[in-house]
Amino acid sequence: MKKSFGRRLARGTLIALAAVFVVTALPVIAMRWMDPWYSAFMLDAALEASREGKAKYSTDYRWRDLEQISPHAAVAVIAAEDQFFPFHTGFDLKSIREAVRSNEQQAKKKRPRVRGASTISQQVAKNLFLWSGRSYFRKGCEAYFTLLIELTWPKERILEVYLNIAQFGDGVYGVEAAAQRFYRMPAAKLGRYEAATMAAVLPNPISFKVNAPSAYVTKRRDFILEQMRRLGGPNYLDELANPTAPPKARTVKR
Repeated sequence: MKKSFGRRLARGTLIALAAVFVVTALPVIAMRWMDPWYSAFMLDAALEASREGKAKYSTDYRWRDLEQISPHAAVAVIAAEDQFFPFHTGFDLKSIREAVRSNEQQAKKKRPRVRGASTISQQVAKNLFLWSGRSYFRKGCEAYFTLLIELTWPKERILEVYLNIAQFGDGVYGVEAAAQRFYRMPAAKLGRYEAATMAAVLPNPISFKVNAPSAYVTKRRDFILEQMRRLGGPNYLDELANPTAPPKARTVKR
């Protein structure tokens, strides 16, 4: 009797796990070709604004294909957020180790500054499918969706989705909406300076302003411009299709 119950339990568990996999994997696979009309992060921000009574809050989101986005914008976000993007499989283990060591040292200070190590792939997984938070369960879900995305999407698609759903201001999502809002130009016309300034606010697009850059944002913009030059500018995007070993001369900072 106990063995029969154990078999039924194991079978039920396997069926449940298979169902969860199918339900979660199908949307990821579909979005390799289908452009997302919204993201979980956008929905969460809109609900939060509603709870806080922000009557004037609105979501500005305008999808653009990768070919309609300036290559300077693509290189800028890679230089700012994930310089080994073409070469890793979703996780930058070196940056994770450095972040852990840095956060251990920061924890001893009165005002610790938490350092992140999320790759572009992880940020797509988090922003597109998950809720905000820092629990171990959510981080596990993030890792799961990151693996699904890396297994089913080409790097060009991951970058395309990121450029369209990344937040650049309060309610401003994607490089097209940001370019129109802050520079009165389409994303296709963004130059190095504008692209680097936009990428500089990504760590905290609510506190940092593209149209009113603080001293920190200005310093970070200049760093990103130098990193874009080191990476080789728009030519770096060729690595997405044919990745090779990253040059040792590259400087990676966050």
